[in-house]
Amino acid sequence: MRPAATQPSGDTSMKPASDKWTAQRIRALKGHGPFACATAVDAVTARWVDDAGFPLTLVGDSLGMTVLGFDTTLPVTMEQMLHHVAAVVRGSKRAMVVADMPFLSYHATPAEAVANAGRFLKEAGADAVKVEGGAFRAATVKTLVENGIPVMGHIGLLPQNVRTMGGYRVQGRRPAEAARLAADADALEEAGIFALVLEGMPPAVAGRISRRCGVPTIGIGAGPRCDGQILVIHDLLGLTETPPPKFVRRYASLGASARRALAAYGRDVRAGRFPSPEHCY
Repeated sequence: MRPAATQPSGDTSMKPASDKWTAQRIRALKGHGPFACATAVDAVTARWVDDAGFPLTLVGDSLGMTVLGFDTTLPVTMEQMLHHVAAVVRGSKRAMVVADMPFLSYHATPAEAVANAGRFLKEAGADAVKVEGGAFRAATVKTLVENGIPVMGHIGLLPQNVRTMGGYRVQGRRPAEAARLAADADALEEAGIFALVLEGMPPAVAGRISRRCGVPTIGIGAGPRCDGQILVIHDLLGLTETPPPKFVRRYASLGASARRALAAYGRDVRAGRFPSPEHCY
């Protein structure tokens, strides 16, 4: 366990527009108050996140469900992720862009992990990658970091392990599970991560990990005691029809607004009200 960094505040409102967020700057947010992050899937949503002043944008493999129509994240491929990461990079000016490494892109060997992670930096322009898994993933994380690839860790509920976990179940409710999660955090920090996602665990467990961890923890369904919070952009903006998870607060209902707008457009076309003279050359 490393001591918390004592560096500049995480307030992004006074940062100049050209001041790009990096792994070192994200790490320095530890202990300076909570900060917000969000996922993005294309250049448009990336600009929204960037304009909000968030320091970090994650291109999550959750896009498999929110954009590509899969039931889980498991079918998402490297090529699909590279496509979306590159689009997000083009829409981001200040936020650090982190690419979620998809299922089986880093599992077999460290060499394969380096090759695939390197593609996110070389081909898509990402600033870092995220990998799921605790202590058993530490050797891979260490290899990535030693090869110049910043890594964000992810422990707790692991969507890529949904089959072995028996569904999307909260982790760390039992003392032995909580102790294992703390050990996972220690191992990943020692391996060199710059931040750690805590997903689907009780607030008390996330709080204990956050206090002992020398890098920022970023919670999703882990309560308010993390250093930062992240939500899937489709969930927080209400772009999806399905009810969001319990931990989501919807800040807009853009999906319903879009449906109303499309219905109004259809009515105007059918009634001959569009296009009107002002819309003609």
